[in-house]
Amino acid sequence: MAHLIDSIAFTGTTPWHGLGNQLTPRQPIEVWARQAGMDWTIEASPVHYLTKLPNLDGADITASGFSSSPAPIGKHPKCDILLSFDEQQVLYRSDNQAPLSVVSQRYQVVQPREILEFYRDLTIKADFELETAGVLKGGKKLWALARTGQSASIKGKDVSNGYILLATACDGTMATTAQFTSIRVVCNNTLAIALRQSKALGNSSNSLNNQGMVKVPHNTKFDAQSVKQQLGISISSWDEYIYQLNQLSKRKVKNAEVDRYLWQVFNDKTAPISSSFNERAMTKCKSLFEGHGRGAMLDSAKGTAFGLLNSVTEFVDHERKAKSTDHRLESAWFGNGAVIKQRALDLAGLMVA
Repeated sequence: MAHLIDSIAFTGTTPWHGLGNQLTPRQPIEVWARQAGMDWTIEASPVHYLTKLPNLDGADITASGFSSSPAPIGKHPKCDILLSFDEQQVLYRSDNQAPLSVVSQRYQVVQPREILEFYRDLTIKADFELETAGVLKGGKKLWALARTGQSASIKGKDVSNGYILLATACDGTMATTAQFTSIRVVCNNTLAIALRQSKALGNSSNSLNNQGMVKVPHNTKFDAQSVKQQLGISISSWDEYIYQLNQLSKRKVKNAEVDRYLWQVFNDKTAPISSSFNERAMTKCKSLFEGHGRGAMLDSAKGTAFGLLNSVTEFVDHERKAKSTDHRLESAWFGNGAVIKQRALDLAGLMVA
């Protein structure tokens, strides 16, 4: 089965998704670009289409279309002709000419190198460290993850570290997105850090929402400095996030609360409670919560709302059925898995509100 990931590189221990080639720490951006398979550019070409034209009265057909010079009637047989559609363009890879998508002429491309360059000054001046980067779906999605240096322990032993994830897509599936993410060390579960809603700075087309994401739509030029300015609230937001996790670790939950919480996570108002997929997901999460999950028996997680939240994140990141590990990664960060984890965090927050 074909994988979504073309290439990936990482430093340190094997990342939570278990994929990639290991690098020694503190490598230059140029090395990351080469080893992560991001040392190419996105090129653009006009959209062309091939059609057949019938006999034409008084028109002369050239290799590129029509000329204004008249021609004798009935002189032109039917023939193939290549025409252009100027409102659209094809994006393709410079290294292998593989097509990536068809987009409008207004589309603003974010190059693979820009994703890595976003972190250059952060790694030099702010002690951030790139830990993993790669290419998904043949180049349609590009991403890099850097550790911020922020870390906290819940009840002494349950450690979570802070990261910034920057990702983009050139297939119309997502805006260029920067978000804070935490990774729980004991199980490598990932969770987007919920931030307070804030007025966007710099480019007014960028938006910082209450899920901790700065999104730059592709009809707007990507401004890395503006995005970093908006993410400048990270220290206070990290403290608030860890405070929330500590509160969840103190909140004991009853069996009825566990069942209700899991049903709300995996079912929306239109989904029937008898859905077989959702039942399997809820059963697996309950098993993880009751002691079969990684870190489930730590004081912070055993019988608590924090443990209940982590049963969902572990299920999405590691246990949920997927075509392959890289399909699971894409879902956990950018797709339905990310939506499920955000809903799980929101619902857990209501338990300590």
